[in-house]
Amino acid sequence: MPLAMNREVFITCAVTGSGGTQDKSPHVPRSPEQIADSAIAAAKAGAAVVHCHVRDPETGVPSRDVKMFREVTERIRDADVDVVLNLTAGMGGDMVFGDVENPLPLNQADTDMIGATERVAHVAECRPEICTLDCGTMNFAEADYVMTNTPGMLTAMGRMMTELGVKPEIEAFDTGHLWYAKQLVSDGVLESPALVQLCMGVPWGAPDDLNTFMAMVNNIPDDWHFSAFGLGRNQMPYVAASVLAGGNVRVGLEDNLMLDKGVLATNEQLVARAKEIIERLGARVIGPEDVRKKLGLTKRAPV
Repeated sequence: MPLAMNREVFITCAVTGSGGTQDKSPHVPRSPEQIADSAIAAAKAGAAVVHCHVRDPETGVPSRDVKMFREVTERIRDADVDVVLNLTAGMGGDMVFGDVENPLPLNQADTDMIGATERVAHVAECRPEICTLDCGTMNFAEADYVMTNTPGMLTAMGRMMTELGVKPEIEAFDTGHLWYAKQLVSDGVLESPALVQLCMGVPWGAPDDLNTFMAMVNNIPDDWHFSAFGLGRNQMPYVAASVLAGGNVRVGLEDNLMLDKGVLATNEQLVARAKEIIERLGARVIGPEDVRKKLGLTKRAPV
């Protein structure tokens, strides 16, 4: 296939995530203030979009606390830098089974299953410009943990997001997730052109080899917009790969903790490194206003 390089690229910074990384690097932000400050620093370094989860400030454990999402939102919107806010809506679909001989009852201590309305409660409260929609169910790294997103749940959440005027970012961890995303658009649940994030190398979704990546890219309709990321050491190679394939890029401490071998990164350092790669490829890094025009977003005033 011919090279279809993107010449107008936006960077998303995934600021903190929901993985157990809080004790692996002192730079992983925990409190709403730390998360907002890190997002603002990433924006100043060149990120047009910041993707935010929240965590318990003391333990760093991922949280769904609406008040913390609101504090992060208010701090970012009150900042002296413009940036597009993207909040996760991936929490609340965690199913953890018992052992292999006795899968039921579920492990109640680690299972976190809630309804569609509660899963988007913070989105309705904060009205970010973008929120994520994990477009499928998959085995997710741990032995007995399943990330659960049924077709019925995705239809309900997708309709709520659309009615709220929030752009869903379809998180696709495998080709089947893209298949269902296209069905959601066909059914009128999501609007076209849609926005997709290709999540490469997340166990046990799509591996991060280039053949699989291009299979994912080739399953995205031509008029849709996409970004991509790879985990760990492949984060920066995927900056180049996504741009060359016609997409945008995501970096940040949610996906990778290292700047170089043995050197822990900050979010703004990862954004600056991505910006350098994009510009050396001959593309231009665009800002939040251009992203809003491209994606049809409406800038939100402070809450």
